[in-house]
Amino acid sequence: MARVEGEGALELRIGGGRVTSAKLSIFEPPRLFEALLQGRGYAEVPDIVARICGICPVAYQMSAVHALENAFGIRLPDQLRALRRLLYCGEWIESHALHVVMLHAPDFLGYPDAIAMAKVHGEIVRHGLALKQAGNALIRLLGGREIHPVNVKVGGFYRLPERTELLAFAAGLEAARERAVELVRWVAAFPFPDFERDYEFVALCHPQEYPFNEGRLVSSADIDIEISAYETEFVERHVPHSTALQSLIRRRSAYLVGPLARYAMNFERLPEAVRALAREVELGPVCRNPFRSIVVRALEIVFACDEALRLIAAYAPPTRAAVPVKPREAIGYGCTEAPRGICWHRYDIAADGAIRSARIVPPTSQNQASMEADLAAIATPLIDAPDDVIREHCERSIRNYDPCISCAAHFLTLAVDRL
Repeated sequence: MARVEGEGALELRIGGGRVTSAKLSIFEPPRLFEALLQGRGYAEVPDIVARICGICPVAYQMSAVHALENAFGIRLPDQLRALRRLLYCGEWIESHALHVVMLHAPDFLGYPDAIAMAKVHGEIVRHGLALKQAGNALIRLLGGREIHPVNVKVGGFYRLPERTELLAFAAGLEAARERAVELVRWVAAFPFPDFERDYEFVALCHPQEYPFNEGRLVSSADIDIEISAYETEFVERHVPHSTALQSLIRRRSAYLVGPLARYAMNFERLPEAVRALAREVELGPVCRNPFRSIVVRALEIVFACDEALRLIAAYAPPTRAAVPVKPREAIGYGCTEAPRGICWHRYDIAADGAIRSARIVPPTSQNQASMEADLAAIATPLIDAPDDVIREHCERSIRNYDPCISCAAHFLTLAVDRL
């Protein structure tokens, strides 16, 4: 598996008055985390996989511990489960705030970057940074540190927070929520391109909750499966132009994960206050315009603040930080909703708890085929435009997905081959 890091390269082939192919190259060298895990003890896995990403380490950690607990037949008590959900709230807040304000908003307002945007919209940028700090602080309290948290273990946590520690966060989260509501209203007023695609959405769906850690894998077409059946419906393929594998639906093709998919598949599970805010900014229960994903991300910040406040108010410290773990020979599956979409893990474990094999499917590999389809559709009306105009529009399209912080921040290397 390769992390999407550094600069990307886009090759467009144009012929017959249209874009005939769009290839988004991810050319960072493979980091080989799956091979690195082989032979390691199960207890090492959460700390290792957290290092896959500095922006969404909780997603990899949560998917891993859920997979290992699934393998060992462990079901967490409600309060430990709630703390896991609270930790994920922190990641959604900090990751979405970073992307919405610092990486994505400048595209819609004509600024080259957030620094230039801050000269006119300084208060928004300060509020965005404050939102990120609120999310980071929550991760630090529950995870032990902001980046690559170390407090999560198979079976629970190493240390539990005191109720007073969590209650001390409540006032700050209330203020963060107000900033998030204003952020929704601000981004909803952006000038959005008139562009939609008929995506097949894929997301976790839970009977009662807007999904973080649990649920069935459901699509907007006909998929409705346990996460353990992922490989029956989805397949990864290697494409020569990318070191990241592309994931496809076996019976069809590309699909979309992330905010637009979660929102469309789980709108009715959002709190009424968040649904009312969506209606206020004229966002329906399904959005197929990828450029408006920035609005959905902002709405998910509001939801994460609300959910964090709810969990804190209901928190009663469990009697123990973790349940006993007894390793066994088994295969375990985990799938959680990273800010960018579903993050799926599978571990084959020996009787002594050593990892025999691991498979990790990150959100970006699942979205890459959809990104390329978007790029072809975006570029086709621009085929006679100068290359720098095509590049600018394509960069904006890629940033709709927030595939990785560095991919969102760097310019593309663009090659246009006109036949």
